[in-house]
Amino acid sequence: MQPHQHTPLTDFIEYPAAQMLTRAQEFLDTAKRRHSIRSFSGRAVDKRIIETCIQAAGTAPSGANHQPWHFVAINSEAVKKQIREQAEQLERSFYEGRAGQQWLDALKPLGTDAQKPYLQHAPWLIAVFSQKKGGLHTDEQQPNYYVHESVGLATGFLIQGLHRAGLATLTHTPKPMSFLSEICGRNKDNERPYMLTVVGYPSDDATVPNHALQKKSLTEIATFL
Repeated sequence: MQPHQHTPLTDFIEYPAAQMLTRAQEFLDTAKRRHSIRSFSGRAVDKRIIETCIQAAGTAPSGANHQPWHFVAINSEAVKKQIREQAEQLERSFYEGRAGQQWLDALKPLGTDAQKPYLQHAPWLIAVFSQKKGGLHTDEQQPNYYVHESVGLATGFLIQGLHRAGLATLTHTPKPMSFLSEICGRNKDNERPYMLTVVGYPSDDATVPNHALQKKSLTEIATFL
């Protein structure tokens, strides 16, 4: 490696081999209980939980460590209502033909439609934005690298962190999502809405589509050389 400033790695924890496998299995079991749901309770969620999970998302690896993301956590009823109205307007055109029949057929087993009440019922929405320029410090304007990959990793950290905390989530990606920039007051020239994550407790009548429970096997998703 080239010369650079560095710090000794002192917080890595190595576990006995048997414990490593146990921990890996425990994580798999926990991950299997994460489901995307579309029926949320209106029960309040402590802001500190959301803050902590966003901080965890911010530890994700990123290109040149530029951390090209910004999270807007939305609890305001008025703002959630705006987002729902804008999203449903887009979704109506999507389901009325903009998506194309093949895409609509693929969505049928999930039972989705243009109605998105969870955008208003859930206590929190977290809008994730990607940044074209930035750097290690927020006032920098360097080009960011591997932005899509970096923000995808951070979003995965966020979803798993919320799940581990005991909350349910749903990823929502209305297209185009540019209305989120305006509602959230973000810089349209430098930032692009990447994902809208719905966060809260499941409602008492929450369900999971059978289709969503079907996951590919290890042999289908991995090759060992």
